[in-house]
Amino acid sequence: QVELVESGGGSVQAGGSLRLSCEASAYMVSRSCMGWFRQAPGKEREGVAGIGSDGSTIYRDSVRGRFTISNDNGANILYLQINSLKPEDTGMYYCAARRACTRCRTAYCLNHYLYDYWGQGTQVTVSS
Repeated sequence: QVELVESGGGSVQAGGSLRLSCEASAYMVSRSCMGWFRQAPGKEREGVAGIGSDGSTIYRDSVRGRFTISNDNGANILYLQINSLKPEDTGMYYCAARRACTRCRTAYCLNHYLYDYWGQGTQVTVSS
């Protein structure tokens, strides 16, 4: 059974930082493409960062330079370091896994419909 469990969300002021974590089932991180997505109330879910099993990464334009996706294959944990937070970053953040995927180098990899497994999400709220 595949399981993804996010943690690390919270309420911060603009300019602050958070590190989100996603604990995954065994081998999921090392054998899949993984992504972080977010969804604000009334808006569609959008991909913010993805990482392939080959280590390739892709970021949404609005977060590039502020967000960093990484993984710890040995511990099966996916991370998202978020710096210089803005109010528009507010939303529920989800991690997801995509089977049979190696590379994650283009914006195509950030399409949520490509992903097979999802966590329950962790809330990030940024106040101005």
